[in-house]
Amino acid sequence: MDRIQRALATFRNPYSCAQTVWAAFGDSDENNLAAMKDKSGGRAPENMCGALYAAIKLLPPEQREQAAAEFAAKTGSCKCRELKTVFRTPCEDCVRAASEILNARI
Repeated sequence: MDRIQRALATFRNPYSCAQTVWAAFGDSDENNLAAMKDKSGGRAPENMCGALYAAIKLLPPEQREQAAAEFAAKTGSCKCRELKTVFRTPCEDCVRAASEILNARI
């Protein structure tokens, strides 16, 4: 199973959006996963999508802005509230987009 499929397979069972991206591409350290859970559901800084937040944290700083722009192009926005209310983007699509972006870079 590749990392994109692993992320999608663990989304909501047992992980949140940020946790699932982190676990598939980062590590499964309980402290890191707990920190990522706190960033899911629109609780990341500036209402950033949790899946995107986890992806950005795993990328080098010089790649983060471009990754966020690519995520917005794929999903409609970088902000959780806009993704849900304006663009009606399902969380699974956000996890997939963040995972694809990460997979292409690491």
